[in-house]
Amino acid sequence: MRRFDPFRELEEMSDRISRLIGRREMTRINGEEALTSIDWVPEVDIIESEKEYLIKAELPEIKREEVKVSVEKGVLTIQGERKQEKEEKGKKFHRIERSYGAFERSFTLPDDADEGKVSAEFKDGVLSVHLAKSEKAMPKPIEVKAA
Repeated sequence: MRRFDPFRELEEMSDRISRLIGRREMTRINGEEALTSIDWVPEVDIIESEKEYLIKAELPEIKREEVKVSVEKGVLTIQGERKQEKEEKGKKFHRIERSYGAFERSFTLPDDADEGKVSAEFKDGVLSVHLAKSEKAMPKPIEVKAA
């Protein structure tokens, strides 16, 4: 079951508009808010299972070393940069539709996520971030005894 989030639709619309025009976003640097330029936003899937949350981000043509994942004060942040192909003599670009430059996505962690148990792997242009649920959040079977 999905929690009701009245701002989700607005956030999704903002993301779509941001993809079209580039983006400036408030981020935290050493606890202080700072305006940063975000050139594009990778698309993500967020999947919940009984034991974990899985965030999959599409990051084609990005090297693993250029991706940073961090968790701070209940917020998971994915950031990095996709570098544009350098123009070479003899090549003429007729259309460039893919986005290049810096990107950043931040997600507030659910209450039942265990901030200390986060892992990430990168394969075939997809970043998978695994967020374990806390032991307290796991369902515990209760034995029903005969009276």
